[in-house]
Amino acid sequence: MDQGREWPLLVWAPGPGVRMVSSAVLGGGIGERAWVVNAQVPPGYRRLDPVAHLRELASGAGLEGVGVGLMTAASVTDRRHAVDDGAQAVVTAGIGVRGWAAAPGAGHSGLRPPGTINIIVSLPVPLTDAALVNAVATATEAKTQALVELGADASGTPTDAVCVAAPSPTGGDAEAFAGPRSLWGARLARAVHRATRAACAGALATEGAGRVG
Repeated sequence: MDQGREWPLLVWAPGPGVRMVSSAVLGGGIGERAWVVNAQVPPGYRRLDPVAHLRELASGAGLEGVGVGLMTAASVTDRRHAVDDGAQAVVTAGIGVRGWAAAPGAGHSGLRPPGTINIIVSLPVPLTDAALVNAVATATEAKTQALVELGADASGTPTDAVCVAAPSPTGGDAEAFAGPRSLWGARLARAVHRATRAACAGALATEGAGRVG
């Protein structure tokens, strides 16, 4: 509940034995994570304690332990899911505030208002630390490709977040590469591209309808 109404929350709880890399405000970095939440918040969200807020939401959903928490003002019920030979991606997209990463002018410190393309990826194979980081770069490239193909004239939004999950290595064997031409990186890229393109196409259509109306 926020501002007198209910807001939806996406929950994924794969359980123990999963490592994640994320740029999320809660549970960011690399490490074992038991769950992911993607919380829709009101437009103009101004709470100054997003980490505590996400922990409250996770606890309310019955989640325990360490997890990843993302936020967006976009509709999480309009999520898009894509699969490519074992690689899975779920994307929520709000692109009302978008632009190019290398834009002129000063940046901003602190938390920015959520709008956000949130990307959550699951792979069925373990990845090294380097490959996890590589997977984030690959997902970001695939997102930007989808935006350019849609004519969005942007590389993303100021608050985009990524989370990539993979099984924890058990016997020392882990994929060392996740670039776009590696086996799993290519699958990841195609899944993220399809899910992002579908999610952003829907967001652009909603944006256009709003302007007409």
